[in-house]
Amino acid sequence: MEFMEIIKAIILGIIEGITEWLPISSTGHMILADEFIRLNLSDAFKEMFLVVIQLGAIIAVIILYFQKLNPFSSKKTVDEKKDTIALWLKVIVACVPAGIIGLLFNDQIDAIFYNYKTVAITLILYGVLFIIIEQRNKSRHAKINEFSQLNYSTVLIIGLFQILALIPGTSRSGATILGAVLIGTSRSIAAEFSFFLSIPVMFGASAVKLAKFGLDFSGAEVTVLLVGMVTAFLVSIWSIKFLVDYIKKHDFKVFGYYRIVLGIIVLLYFGIIK
Repeated sequence: MEFMEIIKAIILGIIEGITEWLPISSTGHMILADEFIRLNLSDAFKEMFLVVIQLGAIIAVIILYFQKLNPFSSKKTVDEKKDTIALWLKVIVACVPAGIIGLLFNDQIDAIFYNYKTVAITLILYGVLFIIIEQRNKSRHAKINEFSQLNYSTVLIIGLFQILALIPGTSRSGATILGAVLIGTSRSIAAEFSFFLSIPVMFGASAVKLAKFGLDFSGAEVTVLLVGMVTAFLVSIWSIKFLVDYIKKHDFKVFGYYRIVLGIIVLLYFGIIK
């Protein structure tokens, strides 16, 4: 296998590790990356690779939040264990709407919306929404500042916002964070709950892609996949810590401006340059 394929896998892993957690759309970045960083492997493998490297990103969340997410920890009191189980139940409830729609209509959604125009429009649209909502929230205080304050109706609403992420360019974290902040959740709770939602969502998506592709990997494919996953894992550790620290002192406006610029770049590149 050419050394260049390893370098490509590392670059794609870096892009995944950054864009999966920041609300800037991993899909938007990946369609641009695919124009310049083409893996010399089968189309079926590349389709599977771009989903399954997310497992590396998910492992980063599990490790960083293991204590908070572990209901069996000996360090927790009985009440804390109950709270952790309740948190998991809320995550599952929030995943149900997108899970149902995704299973029923994923192929149709991809066929209709997976194109550069949709990606560019959603990048710009949600970028504008981030700016508007943050401007609106300047004079408001968050009503939900603890996970215990998240009730089932609230997480279900956040789950409904996650359906929007089925449209390419929206950003899963972007849709859930935007929805959570809009209904009065603090930025930090919105971001962390979005991280937790990603665990069942990405495990499910990766399982579907692996089942579709099969487990008959060549040595080159195994190497590329593992390199991409490990890179995504390492970069995700940094990205998650960065976002958590960043939003303690700043709002999400900068991500809104970034999305608008990226959306314009996608439109210009695919509509005029290419």
